[in-house]
Amino acid sequence: MILRLFRNRHAVFLTGVLLSAPVGISVAACFSGAAQAEDMLSANVGKPLQAAQSALAAKNYAKAMQDVDAADAVSGKTDYETYTIAQMRAAVAAQSGDTAAAIKAYDVLIASSRTPASAKQQMMMAEATMAYQAKDYARAVPLIEKYLKAAGPNPQMQTILVQSYYLQKDYKNAARVLQDQVNAEIKAKKVPPENQLQFLTTCYHAMKDDAGETHGYVLLAKYYSKPDYWAALIHVLATNAKLPEALQFNLLRLREATGTLKDPSDYMDIAERAMQRNMPQLAVKVMDSGYARGVLGKDAGAPREAKLKAMAVSRAADVKAGLTAAARSAASAPNAGPALTTGYNMVLAGQVQEGLALMKQGLAKHPRFPDIALLDYGMAEMDGGLPKDAAATFEQVQGEDGARDLAQLWELLITRPPAK
Repeated sequence: MILRLFRNRHAVFLTGVLLSAPVGISVAACFSGAAQAEDMLSANVGKPLQAAQSALAAKNYAKAMQDVDAADAVSGKTDYETYTIAQMRAAVAAQSGDTAAAIKAYDVLIASSRTPASAKQQMMMAEATMAYQAKDYARAVPLIEKYLKAAGPNPQMQTILVQSYYLQKDYKNAARVLQDQVNAEIKAKKVPPENQLQFLTTCYHAMKDDAGETHGYVLLAKYYSKPDYWAALIHVLATNAKLPEALQFNLLRLREATGTLKDPSDYMDIAERAMQRNMPQLAVKVMDSGYARGVLGKDAGAPREAKLKAMAVSRAADVKAGLTAAARSAASAPNAGPALTTGYNMVLAGQVQEGLALMKQGLAKHPRFPDIALLDYGMAEMDGGLPKDAAATFEQVQGEDGARDLAQLWELLITRPPAK
């Protein structure tokens, strides 16, 4: 006996079943076009599938699966019968919450040439979503990745991929997927969602990746300039033991510029570091700011602070007097350091264009740390009253040692609109 009618009734029924499944695939739309005119179910297969249909309607999932197994046990099945059994098995498994069985059935359907390409992608999504909802994250990850490879980027599926990694404590891969998304959004001139950047920063924190966490907070401060992000960022940078000495000095300047430098000893530290770099005028500049902010000259350390200020002023006068000779010497020096330092001192002394030109010569001499040297050049432009030029320079700074992050923060500081 051949049950032509049953095939149609089954297709319609299965549509309703999977529409109520976790991902809602319309099997009628997916498969009816794939069936051939000669496709039919024999009585040996059709009767148990009819029984499975009735049991499923009554939510007797165990009985429904037994009937599906009975149909599957029939020997000599046609390709169409095997395909229809897989459809019913997927319906029963999805409704009963048997994720493993549902995924196994979907794999059969996905592998079949009867399934249209668009339906295969829907099924891949169904498999991945079911595994995720079942909290089987180890199984969900490869299924999501298979879907993304076939269908292309999908924000919803990329989100559950990140969560599947994170919930397995695979923070490295969670951060990798998130960072790829963020990079693509920035490249497309889009603003990454705030919660996405928060999650990225959380992943790096869980990995104890200081550089990654810093970069996450940089992006949060850049795109969502909130006091909490600035405070967290300054803290992360300040506690990063791997930050190079040259960038420690830059960080102190950043803290001073953002008003988070509150201790007189910190101002003294900046001034002393500037003196060690043979940039006493910069020490004077920072100490003047400390006095203006009311941090210096107010406690028992005031005499020592005044002494350091006087020393810096005297040294600055000596450096200024010798700039012409120092510039000639720096221009002919084989290494970059003299041109970079003397050029910066010329900028601080008011010879902005001449100083920047000399610093450019230094940049062309292959400094040992080119990213830090470029950051210093941007700082000189900023101190020379050229904020737009400085912002453009800061955009060019790269590097994974913190130079890029600090450059982005300086750019943000000098380009953000004034507070209302």
